[in-house]
Amino acid sequence: MEKTIYIVRHCEAEGQSAHADLTAKGVMQASKLAAFFEDRLVDRIITSPFLRARMTAQPLSDLKGIYYEEDSRLAERTLSEHDFEDWLLKLEDTFLDLNLVYEGGESSNEAMNRVCDVVDELPDGSHAVLVTHGNLMTLLLRCFDEQIGFKEWQALTNPDVYQVTQTEGKVEIKRIWSDEYSN
Repeated sequence: MEKTIYIVRHCEAEGQSAHADLTAKGVMQASKLAAFFEDRLVDRIITSPFLRARMTAQPLSDLKGIYYEEDSRLAERTLSEHDFEDWLLKLEDTFLDLNLVYEGGESSNEAMNRVCDVVDELPDGSHAVLVTHGNLMTLLLRCFDEQIGFKEWQALTNPDVYQVTQTEGKVEIKRIWSDEYSN
């Protein structure tokens, strides 16, 4: 049986807090994102509880007539409870050492385990859209391909969409979003 998962990074946001709104451009992107999915089969929409992810999911939810579900396992990974001036280097290190954890943070392996559980719980035949955040999206993709890492995280756009198709033990990953949709 086949399972199709669309992994979506939220649209452009005003910040990184859980309560950050989408920018005006992000609101327009969310409408374009919904239109992008108009002719695609979608039977579930599951989103991070963060406001920017829910705002990204709402137009798609309205278009498809499907209520979105919130799942805290799709919330962005906390790198640390401290702010680091060299946070980018610290983030890169967590892709090199998947067990590395900073004070009050979550290792890459811990984040991968929780987000992969969301996918594993989807029944065969699912066509689900998961709306999440860049770091967690990259770690979810890494669950399917261990070559995915920091470089792929750096290449993500807001929004971004990857399609993961699982068929009888085989997995196909492809980026299906084009940057031209974001403008």
